[in-house]
Amino acid sequence: MYAQGAKRSEGARIFTIINNCKETIWPAVTPGQSFEGGGFVLKTGQSMVFTAPVGWSGRIWGRTGCSFGRDGNGSCETASCGSTLKCSASGDPPATLAEFTLAKLDFYDVSLVDGYNLPMAVTPVNGNSNGGGNCSVAGCDGDLRENCPKELAVKANGRTVACRSACDVFNTDQYCCRGIYGNPSTCQPTYYSKLFKAACPGAYSYAYDDPTSIFTCTDADYIITFCSKRQAKVCSYRGNRLVCSGATKVESIFSWIIPMFVINWWLWI
Repeated sequence: MYAQGAKRSEGARIFTIINNCKETIWPAVTPGQSFEGGGFVLKTGQSMVFTAPVGWSGRIWGRTGCSFGRDGNGSCETASCGSTLKCSASGDPPATLAEFTLAKLDFYDVSLVDGYNLPMAVTPVNGNSNGGGNCSVAGCDGDLRENCPKELAVKANGRTVACRSACDVFNTDQYCCRGIYGNPSTCQPTYYSKLFKAACPGAYSYAYDDPTSIFTCTDADYIITFCSKRQAKVCSYRGNRLVCSGATKVESIFSWIIPMFVINWWLWI
């Protein structure tokens, strides 16, 4: 089997979005012009590949428990952007967010500041280590829904489907990093933000969690994986070659046999 990935023009980045969850999810992207109009469905094991230009700045998140009609209208249990499949607005909290600013030096992070609904990891591949940036993996190692405090838990059909932020629930200056707590010196980790950080060590757990939460890389492609740990090996295609996290070189696709995801690539058998 031969597969060709999205073509990468100069001044562009390839984004591979993978669903490793045991449930169907509905990823959303804003601005979404380069990403299937801002929303699409991924069943378990499926992925899609997109190309975004340098200069794009936006966010990616996953929606769960959705039901959309043929007209693209519907609803979700978590992270809805209104009543449409294709998002033009941000998702309702709580939602785990991947945030990007693509430039000569890319900035990216995973944020739980507005709450959490899915484990997520952002893995840069094929970055230029000589161009600056640490090119580290952002995101989660565990699923916060499994031990979300009851006062933060969002329930559906008897199970926890998301975990609200303490700011959203209690609306205090301390939890929201405002007023006298509106600077890095006074806004410190709380009991709740530490729980978030334990599940997602490479993510923002509160507003001023910058030192361990914001990452940079040069000329990289990005793999966004839902329900995967940061250290998990993930792969994507760049032209006719497979690029994997942790690899010391670009690996030939003919030397690998991997589960084939349903993606927007041409396939030849």
